[in-house]
Amino acid sequence: MCIEIGHKVAVLDDILKGKVINIIGDEVTIETTDGMIFNFNSSELVHIEIEQHELSKFSDINNSLLKDKLSQNPPKKSLFKKNKKEVVFEVDLHINKLTKSIKNMDNYDMLHLQLDTAKNKIEFAISKKISKIVFIHGIGEGVLKSELHRLLKKYPIKFYDASYKKYGLGATEVYVFQNSN
Repeated sequence: MCIEIGHKVAVLDDILKGKVINIIGDEVTIETTDGMIFNFNSSELVHIEIEQHELSKFSDINNSLLKDKLSQNPPKKSLFKKNKKEVVFEVDLHINKLTKSIKNMDNYDMLHLQLDTAKNKIEFAISKKISKIVFIHGIGEGVLKSELHRLLKKYPIKFYDASYKKYGLGATEVYVFQNSN
């Protein structure tokens, strides 16, 4: 590939792009849009002819084989079906959400307040036939999470880590088995 002064280039293993301002042997000097100057080996750069934001996802498909393949294979439907009307009961067990002040509470008192809250919410969900609960416990040292899991084992439920995408690492999702009676 021939890179010349004035070409727009992008760095292969970085998020930098800019304009070539000098070439000495294999060393290429580029100036980014914010005025920073960097030197790279020419093998680390790629010439950009069209800015990425000017390309649309499917409008520039001119390959007839690719067009045929897209028309023959419509997107597959997901095997996972999510009930849109499903009620998810979220319970935040962070101590500052459960009480206004922790002034006269030690760690034992705080943990028991959190576990009592969890117990009450589980029993409420069972009585109201709510099938999913998400307990937000945070990461911390894992004491609340382990004690919560010990409590959950006493109920007719299934529990697992909640969605990392939505809650991060600090939440447990509970599925409450409901009788049809």
